[in-house]
Amino acid sequence: MLPLKHVVTKFKSLFSSSTSILTHYASFTSTPSFPITQNDVASTFKTWFQTRHNYHDPLLLQIYKILSSGGDDFSSSLSSLSLPLTPEFVISVLRHGGDNNDIQSCVKFFDWAGRQPRFHHTRATFVAIFRILTHADHIPCVVDFLQKFRERVVAHRVRFNDTLVVGYAIAGKLDIALQVFGKMCFQGLDLDTFGYHILLNALAEDNYFNAFNMILNQIRVRGYATNVTDAIVVKFMCKQGRLDEAEDYLNGLLGSGKKLRGSEVGFLVGSLCERNRFEHAVELVKEFGNSGLVPMEHAYGVCVKGLVNGGRLDEALEFFRQKRDSGGYVPGSPRYNMLICRLLRESRLHEVYDLLMDMNESCIPPDMVTMNAVLCFFCKTGMVDVALQLYKSRSQFGLNPNQMAYKYLILTLCWDGSVKEAYSVLKSSIGNGLFLDTQTFTTLASALCRERKVDEMKELIHLAVERGFTPSAVTYDKFISALCQAGRVEDGYLIHGELNNATCGLSYSKMIKGFIKSKKGDIAARLLVEMKEKHFELTRPLYRAVICSLLDMDNPIRRVLYLLDMLTHGKPDIQIFNFFIDGAVHANKPDLARELYDLMVRCNIVPTIISQALVLISYLKSGRIHYALKFFDSLRRQGVVSKKLYTSMVIGLCKNNKADIARDFLFEMLNAKLNPGIECYESLVQKLCSLKRYDEAINLVQVYMKRGRRLTSFLGNIFLCHSLTSPDVYDICVQIGRAEEGESSPISTLSFVIGAFSGRLRVNRSIEELEELIAMCFPLDTYTYNLLLRRITNYDMNQACELVNRICQRGYEPNDWTYNIMVDGFKNHGRNDEANQWVEEMHKKGFYPIENNRRNVR
Repeated sequence: MLPLKHVVTKFKSLFSSSTSILTHYASFTSTPSFPITQNDVASTFKTWFQTRHNYHDPLLLQIYKILSSGGDDFSSSLSSLSLPLTPEFVISVLRHGGDNNDIQSCVKFFDWAGRQPRFHHTRATFVAIFRILTHADHIPCVVDFLQKFRERVVAHRVRFNDTLVVGYAIAGKLDIALQVFGKMCFQGLDLDTFGYHILLNALAEDNYFNAFNMILNQIRVRGYATNVTDAIVVKFMCKQGRLDEAEDYLNGLLGSGKKLRGSEVGFLVGSLCERNRFEHAVELVKEFGNSGLVPMEHAYGVCVKGLVNGGRLDEALEFFRQKRDSGGYVPGSPRYNMLICRLLRESRLHEVYDLLMDMNESCIPPDMVTMNAVLCFFCKTGMVDVALQLYKSRSQFGLNPNQMAYKYLILTLCWDGSVKEAYSVLKSSIGNGLFLDTQTFTTLASALCRERKVDEMKELIHLAVERGFTPSAVTYDKFISALCQAGRVEDGYLIHGELNNATCGLSYSKMIKGFIKSKKGDIAARLLVEMKEKHFELTRPLYRAVICSLLDMDNPIRRVLYLLDMLTHGKPDIQIFNFFIDGAVHANKPDLARELYDLMVRCNIVPTIISQALVLISYLKSGRIHYALKFFDSLRRQGVVSKKLYTSMVIGLCKNNKADIARDFLFEMLNAKLNPGIECYESLVQKLCSLKRYDEAINLVQVYMKRGRRLTSFLGNIFLCHSLTSPDVYDICVQIGRAEEGESSPISTLSFVIGAFSGRLRVNRSIEELEELIAMCFPLDTYTYNLLLRRITNYDMNQACELVNRICQRGYEPNDWTYNIMVDGFKNHGRNDEANQWVEEMHKKGFYPIENNRRNVR
């Protein structure tokens, strides 16, 4: 968005029509007083662009419409126009195409005209096409054309040698041009004024010192010297860095009363700017301008260009505005375009808009560069819809987007999420002979992969390779990942193979997961080996997934052991062995886990605590308690039992409903001074409470708290939850507290909290006071608040709503249980409308009511 507050008062109107482009700015500021849509903005700019056609002969527009149509029958279509083929007309047609950078159409027309009866190209038409090709960097085409021209044996209607000299001079092949000129002189032939000056100018451009002086003398001797000669001499001096001499030469011309054309001053000013003598350049412009003897429009423009190219954009803008406002300078579209394009590059969008307004108010029609700049401008301002409308209407006003316009449009469409449109624009740019740069290609490729448009992405890569553009490994990586996500993992694997496996780690992971999903664990295993060989990071989950996949195939043990051998190559690697044991654990294959453990020992690898814990977990997870106890006992005899192994046993036994054995292990840890972790206490207390063995659970918590530990939220929530359904929890707490009368019992606070929460103690019903009481015992979490909410919905839904608000204010996120409690509470109080509102809110959050609520609400 542009910070434009005073635009309306600053600019009265862009067009004479009622629709003003100022509405574009209104869309930025979202001011209600400007109810103008982006369609209106696009329409207004289309109207301005259309004025460009008013400055061209409709016949020229029709000719180029035929030439650019792409059909093979353009020859007959042109013939049907009965064109007035004269050298002047042909040159005007070629100039129109050159101005619009439509080089291909220019060449087609030149060739067609030369084949028409009663018309023969003149030297002027040849020079016109040479200049167009040279300015478009198609110099090889000029040289090739001239070579064929020399080899022709037919009679030429043009001055043959003159055309060769001029053509090679324009193409920069001065050695050949001078060679042809030498042959002409030997044959007694000579150039005319035009040919001499074309050759002299080319020699000045390429600093041919001796040849330049020779040709200059020939011009002067023959009396061909004109203002053009003086301008080329000044250019030559400037090219050689003789700027002071060039300035003296100009002053001498003025002193002799010779009238200058302005281009001479322009050459000198441009050279001064190139050498960073900006102040002197500006001073010189002012001096010659004040003399009143030199037309300065060209020099002003050169000065602006020099300041811009020298990085003095603000000075260029000030100079531009000063000369324009003085009334002595009417800049053309090239100077506006230069400033606009540089301002666009620096994202000075407000000033870009100012210049566009000024162009229209000065009745300067937009040329191709202006229209491309406008496309870029709307892309940069975030109004990509307007840019897209102008782009789609390009045939109406002859817009031919350049590389920069295509780039901005594609990038902005990608960032805007319009990937389909961006790809369509790309196809159009290819039709115009352009292709993406690295940044644009990468952005478009990433967007296509993100949207899983894999067919378009495949075509994009094909188009890039056809044009010698090599996508990066990261791009291929994203493409392969997109193919895998689209379920085309085989296609991804084929591309991976074509790249000689030059794939990044991300696509490897995607392919592995894709082949696992397709029940092709053998290919997934092969890719895992490739990742290891390329030193990509291999994670535990990746190993786990591949191993579990292999274990679902035939001959699973053989496949797993073969993969292990491929990854280790017989060398001891404790981490890989642990990953394999972990995979066996998750596949619920305790025998394999033990076999891998024993293989590790046979390979002279000393098992780590992690290895031992994994084997224990594999036995416990599969319910093979006897084997777990036996394995643990063997480790205990070896003296390698640690806190981690004890912890694994306690938690695993609790999950297998072996609370008594788990309790024995926990107290064995205490006796061994291993200080059981919180998870041991939490697992065992939870299991004891589920068996309604509250006295043992509370005694265990007392042991835990006597060691100086604060009650955790998990432990506190267990007792609160059970106190809602069983009065025994509070009674047992009281009994244990009385047994310790005379001591500061750590269980006393918990007893009071349980009594208050369950309603066994008569206390203030304020939920906030209950919150504070619980917080004195253990930290509240979302589960605790849900328990409080469940309790309060029994008697006061208004307080329940307040509690939900307080939960959110304190940074807790209500979950599906929270919503179900509220729905159930409103329903039980007969407030079904409010219950329905909470159900709707649940759906917005992605939650769903429990079956009972789903059936009873509504």
